[in-house]
Amino acid sequence: MNPIDREVVIWLNGLSGNVALIDDLARVIATDYLMPLVFSLAMFGMWFAGRSSGERLRFQHWVLIGISSIGLSNVSVVLINLAWERTRPYAVLDEIELLFYRATDPSFPANPVAIGFAAGAAAWMANRKFGYWLFGAALVYGLSRVYAGVFYPTDVLGGAVVGVLTTWGTTYLHRLFQPVTNLFVRLTRGLALG
Repeated sequence: MNPIDREVVIWLNGLSGNVALIDDLARVIATDYLMPLVFSLAMFGMWFAGRSSGERLRFQHWVLIGISSIGLSNVSVVLINLAWERTRPYAVLDEIELLFYRATDPSFPANPVAIGFAAGAAAWMANRKFGYWLFGAALVYGLSRVYAGVFYPTDVLGGAVVGVLTTWGTTYLHRLFQPVTNLFVRLTRGLALG
């Protein structure tokens, strides 16, 4: 185990248990429900955003890239987990006070963070300011899970890298399938869904 990883997770998790309000907030942010909903609603909102028809079309293509990269980041995390099963901090370190449920999958890379950064990277390509907000939300999500004793800091970093790289790779795949995505967007617009 990386000694810096160990020290940071012990320090950050060691802050838990002192202020009930902060612990409760960390639990809410770290759940499997709130932040994935935020990322989903961000993609949904971006689908309908745009000041002009051309800008909306550009945003819609980035939403499709974001959704695809979220799926590919999940696949990437599973493949990495097959190659390397990193044990979670609470299972290895006695000092950890777990504020969350005991996850059964490996901790590296942080799958929820990969999803957040995949959505953030797609949003950033469409609108820099909005993308920075989603990157910030994904980082807070990851840090809340380190605070809760579920991830090491490098798990969060690894998840961020996976999310950004899959979005970058998905942009190239999107170019190959652009006729299909153009048809999909035209179809949704024809059904008044975009």
